Amino acid sequence: MPLRRHLLAGAAFLAALPAQVHKAGAQVVKVRLGTATPGGGFPVYGAAFVEAVRRVDRGLEIEPINTKGSTENVPMLEAGTLDIALVQGEVVHESLSGIGRPPADLKIITAMYPTAGMFVVRADSPYRRIADLLGKPIAWGAQGSGLVILGRYAMDGLGFDATKDFQPIYLERAGDGPAMVLDGRAAALWGGGTGWPGFTTVAKSEQGARFIAPDAQEIARILARHSFLKPVTQAAGSFPGQAAAIPSVGSWSFVMARPGLDDAVAWRLAKALHELEKAGSPPVQLVDTTAKNTLAAAPLERLHPGVARYFREAGLK
Repeated sequence: MPLRRHLLAGAAFLAALPAQVHKAGAQVVKVRLGTATPGGGFPVYGAAFVEAVRRVDRGLEIEPINTKGSTENVPMLEAGTLDIALVQGEVVHESLSGIGRPPADLKIITAMYPTAGMFVVRADSPYRRIADLLGKPIAWGAQGSGLVILGRYAMDGLGFDATKDFQPIYLERAGDGPAMVLDGRAAALWGGGTGWPGFTTVAKSEQGARFIAPDAQEIARILARHSFLKPVTQAAGSFPGQAAAIPSVGSWSFVMARPGLDDAVAWRLAKALHELEKAGSPPVQLVDTTAKNTLAAAPLERLHPGVARYFREAGLK
C-alpha cells in the first residue's frame, strides 16, 4: 500500500479506536519520552506512539521531549531525566555492550522498527554507487543520531572512514538535510526507516530521488566485519517513486526504559501496544511495533520485567 494510503488509514484507525479510560484504581502516571531533533523519524514515531497509547490507556500521560537523539537519550535515561526513550539499534548495541563506556543498565519496552541504512541523492545527479560519493559532501545526520553511528559502521565494513573518506556534514536539526541535498550543498543524505521524513522530502521534490545502498557483495562485507548488524530490506513503496525493494544493512531500534521504571508502568505500556496491535491497521509508524517483533529482536534478559510479565500473562511467551 502506498505511504499516503498507510498514513490515511492509520489516522482513521486512531480516530476510530475507542479511548479506554483507565480502570478504577489504576494510577495516572506521567511518562517522559525522549525522541530526537525535529525533522527526523524519531519525533514522528514518538507522536504516533503517544497518540496510540493515549487512545488505549488515558491513565498514561506521555510527554514527548525533543533531544539530540539516541546518543543523548541513553545518558538521560541513566540519569532519570527521561522515563523511556527511542534509541537506534547501533546505540543500543554499544550502550548495552559497554563499547566506549560502562555497560548501561537499561531495559527494553518494545521493538520499534528495523532501519535499512542508505543514501538519497537527487535523481538528476551522477551518483549511483557508494564509491561515487567518496570525497563528496555527505549529510550524515544530526550529531546525536544513531543513524550517524550506523553510517560509520556500514562505511567501516567497506573499508571507508565516514569522517575522512567523505566530506562529513553533521546537522543541528535532522530536518536540515534534505534542503542541503536539493540545493547542492550536500551530494547525499544518509538515513533510514520507512517513511523517514528526510527521504520523503527529497523524493517529493521536483528533482526526485535516487537511493544508494550497499550491493550484495558490499552487504556481505559489512556483515562479515560487524556481525551485530543484520540484512534489512526497505520495502517497495516506502517512499514516493520507490518502485523496487532496496536491500541493505541495519538493525532494530527500541523503546528503552530508565533503571527503576515501575513494573506496573511497563506492563501498562506493553498492554496498550498489544491492544493496538490486536485492533489491526495501526498507524504506519507503528506497523512493526509488535509483540512478535519484540520477542524476536530483543534479548529476553533485556526485556523490562513488567513487559515480560505482560507477555507471559497474555500467552505470548
